[in-house]
Amino acid sequence: MQKLINQFNSYLKYFVTAFLLIIPLYPKFPFIKIPFTYVSIRFEDFLLAILALVVLTNFAPKIKEFIKKPLERSISLYLLVGLLSLCSAIFLTKSVTSSVAILHWLRRIEYFIPFFVALIAFNKDKDRFLEYVIKVFTLTIFIIFIYGFGQKYFSWPVIITQNQEYSKGIALRWVQGSHINSTFAGHYDLASFLVLLLPIFVNLFVLLKSKKEKIVFGLIISFGYWLLTNSVSRISVVSMLFGVSLSLFILKKYKEIAIFLVISLIAFGFSSALRARYLRVIQVSVAKIRQIILIPTKTVFALEDVVQEERQEEVFEDRSSSIRLNVEWPRAIRALSKNPFLGTGYSSITLATDNDYLRLFGEVGIIGFLAFMLIIFIIGSNIVKIIPSISTLPTVEKAFIAGFAGGFFGILINAIFIDVFEASKFATIFWFITGVFTHIYRKYEQNN
Repeated sequence: MQKLINQFNSYLKYFVTAFLLIIPLYPKFPFIKIPFTYVSIRFEDFLLAILALVVLTNFAPKIKEFIKKPLERSISLYLLVGLLSLCSAIFLTKSVTSSVAILHWLRRIEYFIPFFVALIAFNKDKDRFLEYVIKVFTLTIFIIFIYGFGQKYFSWPVIITQNQEYSKGIALRWVQGSHINSTFAGHYDLASFLVLLLPIFVNLFVLLKSKKEKIVFGLIISFGYWLLTNSVSRISVVSMLFGVSLSLFILKKYKEIAIFLVISLIAFGFSSALRARYLRVIQVSVAKIRQIILIPTKTVFALEDVVQEERQEEVFEDRSSSIRLNVEWPRAIRALSKNPFLGTGYSSITLATDNDYLRLFGEVGIIGFLAFMLIIFIIGSNIVKIIPSISTLPTVEKAFIAGFAGGFFGILINAIFIDVFEASKFATIFWFITGVFTHIYRKYEQNN
């Protein structure tokens, strides 16, 4: 066993590099089609399977030590509740196709694999691993920008999985007024990825003194802004502004917060698509309030001396909000009502709810929701514990911790309107970054 562990670990850095490049950059081409669903097994699933072997060979001999740690224990609990919900959905409520539901549960396990990979990789290369990860992400964002730019101005292929036909790997072209998703499966996935990472890069730009580093990170931030603007994700812009502001507040860079907000509002203000989408929300909200508060007015028409009174009712609608409020969110609530404790199982409420919290309630019930929120609570409490001592950390770690804190809480906002933790490209990157944070936190905890 030890020989096998050593063999895997000797190539770990290459596996991690492949993961950090392939997951965000390789388009979601289907490899093996799964009957009864348009979710496919893809190339990255084989890479994650290899990483799963790395995790098993490293943690299996230390299972007792593994279970003692609160975060690992809470992840195990959540996956166990997911298994109970799966069994309930197959044998009791009969609300899922068993083969599809099992694959959905296995995919949830797959999402957590990078968390453990990050812990193992840090133990192997303690001093330089964080800097290496940042360098790879710098390259990754640059390539994502180049491809997104190519999609908009040079008609490079667009591969998305937002419906059954597109998920077959059909190459589309960007058209005027549509969203940029670059190498991601959808514009929301791309935007969430930027919400998570941009606070880290803003902090690096602020804290590092080297002109060369400032130029590099300044360019990466600019590329990220361009991508976020062209993804036209309203909630992600708000989440990113909150996340970066919070991270700078943690670092006590109060003047920089004001500068950042002014620059951001100017940059995003140039996007006519973003302005139109925010304006639409305001118009719809005002119209709804007026319908509730005011008495509808009547317009008088005179036609050939005949006076006709007709009540004029203008229809106001924001498509994204309407789908959530009228279709997706009620569907999740109905699923919860069928089985409040364990939900109706993975895949039972289709592939989108556009609210990760309601999706948890619908698919795995109150118990599953509480199990997942326990994971979130432990991560959040670890962030709160390390913040008072953040000034004692090395510069890069300081920038990363504050940036992760901002990105983490920004993502929790995003999850109100997007299924962020179910989007494979984003979810695997998120849990990897969380693993990096967890290692730094535990190192700090041991030293204090």
